[in-house]
Amino acid sequence: MRFFVVLTFAVFAGRLVYLQIIKGNEYDQKSRNNVIRTVPIPAVRGRIFDSKGRVLATSMPSHTLIAIPHYVDMEKGLPRLVKLLKLDEKQSEDIKSKLKSRLDNKMDMRRFQQISLLERITPEQLATIKAYQDELSGIDVIDEPLRYYSYGAIASHVIGYMNEVNASDIENAADDDTIQDKYRVGDLIGRKGIERSYEADLRGVRGWRKKVVDARGLPISRAKIEGLLPETSMQEPRPGYDITLTLDVVLQKMTSRLLSGHPSSAAVVMDVHTGAILAAVSRPSIDSNKMTSGISFEENDIINENPYRPRIDKTVYENYFPGSIFKPFTAMAALEEGIVTTDDMFKCGGFHEFGGRIFKCTHVHGEVNMYDALVQSCNVYFYNVAEMTGMDRIARYARDFGFGDKTGVGYNTEAKGIIPTRAWYDKNFPGQFRMGHTLNAAIGQGNTKVTLMQVAAAYSAMANGGTLYKPQIVKRIETPDGDVIKEFEPEIKHRVTVGRHSMDIIMEALVGVVADEKGTAHSAYDETVSIEGKTGTAQVVKQSRKKGDSMADYYYKNRDHAWFASISPVDKPEIAIIVMIEHGGAGGTNAAPVGIEIAKGYFEKIAPRKAPLMADKTDTPTEPEVRMPRVTGNAAPVTASAHKR
Repeated sequence: MRFFVVLTFAVFAGRLVYLQIIKGNEYDQKSRNNVIRTVPIPAVRGRIFDSKGRVLATSMPSHTLIAIPHYVDMEKGLPRLVKLLKLDEKQSEDIKSKLKSRLDNKMDMRRFQQISLLERITPEQLATIKAYQDELSGIDVIDEPLRYYSYGAIASHVIGYMNEVNASDIENAADDDTIQDKYRVGDLIGRKGIERSYEADLRGVRGWRKKVVDARGLPISRAKIEGLLPETSMQEPRPGYDITLTLDVVLQKMTSRLLSGHPSSAAVVMDVHTGAILAAVSRPSIDSNKMTSGISFEENDIINENPYRPRIDKTVYENYFPGSIFKPFTAMAALEEGIVTTDDMFKCGGFHEFGGRIFKCTHVHGEVNMYDALVQSCNVYFYNVAEMTGMDRIARYARDFGFGDKTGVGYNTEAKGIIPTRAWYDKNFPGQFRMGHTLNAAIGQGNTKVTLMQVAAAYSAMANGGTLYKPQIVKRIETPDGDVIKEFEPEIKHRVTVGRHSMDIIMEALVGVVADEKGTAHSAYDETVSIEGKTGTAQVVKQSRKKGDSMADYYYKNRDHAWFASISPVDKPEIAIIVMIEHGGAGGTNAAPVGIEIAKGYFEKIAPRKAPLMADKTDTPTEPEVRMPRVTGNAAPVTASAHKR
């Protein structure tokens, strides 16, 4: 008996030593963890500014009702919550559904994870919850910044929006070692535009604080928790970095307003010397606030069924037939290859016959040289040039100016466009290549497709003497205190191989497009605006009338796209302005007035300067070898066959 008693007490003593000394710290920590809860503190997302410091996106104070499902009393606590907050039936059912989805499976450990029940609760609701906290086990309120977009739908395609993470987002972040703060259910993530492409910089890192709760999940007063909380009971969040864009929101609003009369349209304004994007408008657009706060199924259906595709960024994602705005690059290919000179004449009788087919022109232009052909947009001239130059040479010079490849602007999904070659046809349409494809490509039709951003970069390169810049949308990234993290300098993609002499010839003709009485944009001429450009009227694939289509809809869908690609001012180019109106009809009638008004507004409101009047082409001083002589008298036209090699 003595031995048994001694042995028993020895076992008890050993167990006591094991629990108190060997495992003491571990069990002490476990017991503390039973009553200590870690509450995350959201990080304030970085702000987005325009180039003048105007706030485009920021975070507003907001309160979110949260819960840990395991501790919520579904029988008494939930009905009490609904009554106190005066929630309607739908809100009540939504909250109940969220909680039950975690509680139905007893093995689901997510029952112990925090979830959001109601966002943006009112100050009255906040005060009520604080007053009746003792009756609401498992329920709490956290301060959670709410994303707010100051200008709504203005620049929404560029800025983007946010919405809740999905399972894929959480899984991808868990496997990404570069993401310090992993995503959790209920977190928001940037989905489009700058919000998406600069998510890592804008997001920040959330903090946390520890609090002591009882078995019901309710907070315990500070007087009763002395010594329970660790020394470090709070980690401050790190706010996200601020981003300043190259956009000018005043110019953005003005450009959007000028396009408002057209249901589907787009425009880009670019600094020709840096590639900085000053405005990028795609219409129609959607208010980023609505997309972030959440839209109903009905609203989502309306957006998806909108025939003008408001979700699409038409400046970079959509590619179009460029029409006649592509002709300057065909002309440069012919000049650089020595195939034509500025003196060479072609006769336009309103059509061009080749291989038994008739290729039409917009008018009977008579005898025209390169200047006339560009000013009056004569297709016949370029059909002849295309025969002599060939598709591959035209494509080589077009690619030199960035067509057929992504610009690298980066803030949204971007299309490459299409610059067809003989090899492209052999791959995609084996044995079907015909010379007619070359003729169509030369005037920006056929299979030639471009984006507005590509056109802006290409015309900027023409204006600055041959430097093709990567379009730039972000100027700098900085901390909330103003310390610069990264400054973005202009990035040169390459310098084009076209000589300055050839570009000057084209540029002189672009002045005439607006200033010359025969110019296709002369009807929009404004002597107070110094601008040069090229109009385009791009044919679209004809559509049959569908059931339910009105005659107006049918007519609209089959109208040509209207383009105006321009540079301003003429003397010292600063900006390139590209306007595209879907189914807008003639470029000179519909797109050119918009482009000219944008230039006028830019120099009046954005960058005031004493701009010279529009230079008339007959008064513009040029070097003798650059001037393109006009044909007079009975000069014999040059035929395509005379220049074949």
